[in-house]
Amino acid sequence: MFQVRAKKSLGQHFLKETEIARRIAATLDDFSSLPLLEVGPGTGMLTQFLLQNERDLTVVEIDRESIAYLNEHFPALKGRILQEDFLRMDFSEHYSGSFCIIGNYPYNISSQIFFKVLDNKESVPCCAGMIQKEVAERIVASPGSKTYGILSVLLQAWYDVEYLFTVDEQAFIPPPKVKSAVVRLTRNKRKQLNCNEKLFKTVVKTSFNQRRKMLRNSVKSLLSEESPMPDDPMLTKRPEQLSIEQFEHLTNLLEPLIRQAHPEERKD
Repeated sequence: MFQVRAKKSLGQHFLKETEIARRIAATLDDFSSLPLLEVGPGTGMLTQFLLQNERDLTVVEIDRESIAYLNEHFPALKGRILQEDFLRMDFSEHYSGSFCIIGNYPYNISSQIFFKVLDNKESVPCCAGMIQKEVAERIVASPGSKTYGILSVLLQAWYDVEYLFTVDEQAFIPPPKVKSAVVRLTRNKRKQLNCNEKLFKTVVKTSFNQRRKMLRNSVKSLLSEESPMPDDPMLTKRPEQLSIEQFEHLTNLLEPLIRQAHPEERKD
């Protein structure tokens, strides 16, 4: 079955356990009416179960060996294999409405995949798949946790996140050096943030880039040297202590000062 060489440069680890693949495929059963995009199908272990339900399935794969294998073993995919880099995809070229994303994601770009989903949140109501356990724990982490960070805040602002189950290293060829986990992200009811969304991202990323510092120190780089630091007790906290709502408040607190420091930047 494994005629395709797993390439370290592409973060490939091919799943060999059919029952795990079946369980991953079932994570999006509640969205069966929507088109589905599988990222990095590899040798089609997950693909075979996605095809069983006659879903509107498209796969995106950058590895030529995998594409040749899929063409040979999955004739049902004819015309539905996109040979391109998922991170560079323009979804509007392939979808005019909502669609879901699934995959046994390449480990070396798993965080970037979720940021890509986030950038297209109005078109992607659900996303599920397998990633490193460490990244999965960061995604679902709550305020106060050591694993709570940029991914946690930005994804949870727009999606309900679930850690579904853990997958052992021996379920793959070749076995990775870390455990894996299956997660599901389902778009929540939030239509907009209670602050400037672009600035919210900047504040969150800047805060966690120096996560051991109090916020009054980590956000200094966003202000001019002349800008007085607001007198707010929140600024004595560290970023992992703040909820999404508190980051919204922090963004609104800093925005007038940031605008003064960078008058050339217009509000979105």
